[in-house]
Amino acid sequence: MDSEVRVSSKSLTEFIHKLYAKAGMAPEEAEYHAKALVLSSLRGVDSHGVMRTNAYLTRIENGAINVHPQMKYEKARGAVWELNADSASGYTAGRIAMEKAIELAEQYSLGMVLVKNSNHFGAAAMYADMAVKRGMMGFATTNVKPGMTAPGASGNVVGNNPFAIGFPTYCDFPFMLDMALSVVAGGKLKMAIARGEKIPLTWATDKNGNPTDDPQAGFDGYFLPLGGFKGLGMAYAIDILCGVMSGGAFQNHIKNMFKDPTDPSRTCHMFMALDLTKLIGKEEIRSRMTEYRDYVRNIPTLSGTPLVMPGEPEENCRKERMDKGIPLPESLAQEFQQLSRTYGVPLEI
Repeated sequence: MDSEVRVSSKSLTEFIHKLYAKAGMAPEEAEYHAKALVLSSLRGVDSHGVMRTNAYLTRIENGAINVHPQMKYEKARGAVWELNADSASGYTAGRIAMEKAIELAEQYSLGMVLVKNSNHFGAAAMYADMAVKRGMMGFATTNVKPGMTAPGASGNVVGNNPFAIGFPTYCDFPFMLDMALSVVAGGKLKMAIARGEKIPLTWATDKNGNPTDDPQAGFDGYFLPLGGFKGLGMAYAIDILCGVMSGGAFQNHIKNMFKDPTDPSRTCHMFMALDLTKLIGKEEIRSRMTEYRDYVRNIPTLSGTPLVMPGEPEENCRKERMDKGIPLPESLAQEFQQLSRTYGVPLEI
């Protein structure tokens, strides 16, 4: 197993910010991207955290991510709008689209924005959380290139399409469910590769459709859907909503972000905000969500450890990593040190 080193969130944020600015991204956008990547790592979502720094950097430098996009709304019908992202970073397009969804929800109670011609948007939770911070339910989802097989098949049929849904609780942490529809996200296999770890046989198959404990063989092969055909059906639905219905890319029309750094992914997203203040007051939300949480926590478990709500492990991890630093596999730390030398951007480890 690869050893790990701890690096402060402040050091990583400054490092990534300066890297992306040197690559041509506007300083404020570079800072936003750095904070977003570091936040994912702080929350323990390492598969969508700082490990993706170099992949995005390569795509920025080679033009797959357009750092000067001419984004425009092509459709605006009441509470439903559609944004053409012009190959912008999915982080930028996602932020702009969710801001618009929140604005629409303030006017119509519910707002929805579809996005086409975008790129990978990172962890879906950060967009849902934008709405949650405004007292709204937030929902975010995206399609991605086909990377998930059907049970019994030996080929990719649909993307491992994730979604996040969040609710304000006005307690210690919001309810935040962020999940992909394969057994695990591809980034978890990338982390297993970096750490030199094996994976469970239930995560993925090799190119021949055989279960594998080799993360590289699984990453090059096919991810297995969560819940078999149930997860597969949900992935189809997200691809249809985001890609087919937006007039954007779907299935194999979406590009692989790890292959050609000059080729935009053409990813499509959907963001939705529901203004809960039209339904229920803040104090009533706090009271009812506390009751809901306590009921879950009081259910007996075999281990004696209380059950947790979605969002609770991530908040606990964030606090721990803010204090002790973000753990990086030695191979990733070495990659960052090489980037530091290449770009002349210091990194304090």
